[in-house]
Amino acid sequence: MGESAHSGNVSATTTGCTTGVPGTPAGPSVTGSTDTSLSLGWGASSGTVTGYRVYEGTTLKTTVTGTSATISGLTACSSHTYGIAAYNGTGESAKANVTGTTTGCTTGTLPKHLLTGYWQNFTNGATPLKLASVPTTYDIVAIAFANADPGNAGGVTFTVDSGLSSALGGYTDAQLKADVTTLHSRGQKVILSVGGEKGSVSVGSSAAATNFANSVYAIMSSFGFDGVDIDLENGLNATYMEQALRSLRSKAGSGLLITMAPQTIDMQSTGTAYFSLALNIKDILTIVHTQFYNSGSMLGCDQMFAYSQGTVNFMTALACIQLQSALRPDQVALGLPATSGAAGGGYVAPSVVDSALDCLAAGTGCGSFVPPAKWPAIRGAMTWSINWDAANGYNFANTVHSHLVAMP
Repeated sequence: MGESAHSGNVSATTTGCTTGVPGTPAGPSVTGSTDTSLSLGWGASSGTVTGYRVYEGTTLKTTVTGTSATISGLTACSSHTYGIAAYNGTGESAKANVTGTTTGCTTGTLPKHLLTGYWQNFTNGATPLKLASVPTTYDIVAIAFANADPGNAGGVTFTVDSGLSSALGGYTDAQLKADVTTLHSRGQKVILSVGGEKGSVSVGSSAAATNFANSVYAIMSSFGFDGVDIDLENGLNATYMEQALRSLRSKAGSGLLITMAPQTIDMQSTGTAYFSLALNIKDILTIVHTQFYNSGSMLGCDQMFAYSQGTVNFMTALACIQLQSALRPDQVALGLPATSGAAGGGYVAPSVVDSALDCLAAGTGCGSFVPPAKWPAIRGAMTWSINWDAANGYNFANTVHSHLVAMP
């Protein structure tokens, strides 16, 4: 497109003095996406503006006179970061950056939209369950939890908890393995979750990374698990955990599922360890199930308001932070408690989870926060836990899974 001035985009006039460089464009966002294109929009710059240049790195992609542009000729399921600069005869403003992902991501053998739930390998106020009792409304079942191996730095161990076995009238490792096979026959995936609230697994060196990969792979091979979930709520080292997960994938192959369950605070900024890890392994990462509970109030992607947990606004405004990063929408899911008893705060009715998914995917059902774009490929939801859901008649799974199935 040409670079001629457009009177509707000039926000100031010269007064006989030398015209200054325009201000930086405001609030850029991805306003639409296809398999081969991304549409961008931004706020007009201050000062005299001739037009806007859109860069990818140092490459000029297009020049426009208005406050929107569409970049075409892209590949499906690819992430791109664009810098938008205003210019006039004096010079060019600083760039305002925005990241987006084209549609068309493949989902392998997993549903386009899915529900993940945690199965508790311990007893508390929730309903004790044998794994085979988990309903098919759960597409991925995360076994909670693998524990740190005190004699093997970075290594983990797993076996059926004796307290759970007692509560179920007997339940052995062999029976759990048989139940994993049963879930596989139903089309469900089963992964091993490492950590949890009280977990002390630490991967802080290359040797520990190797031990982690070797021990997780051994457990996966023994029980038939399809992957691993990283739920280290007491901190992680992004560098060595990336090393561990890439090593594990080299052993298990491209079918390995890798999920993460960071706390809300861990996904507030791309500079945090969890967020950095997610971005660094996005080529092999399956899903990030952020825990949108036990969080208090937090800023969303608009950086304007502290949204209260337990609301549509909280889920959508905070998920927006991830969706505007280099993560693909199919790698982002909403994690919520199955019942009010499952978490200290942040519980919402399952129907509110449905509304949040609709808001992010289609721009409907939103609260006062309306996301700057739509992400129809958003992956789905996660709940803690299947056992708590069982105690409530599986209201969460029945409500949310049916909604996910109906989403385009």
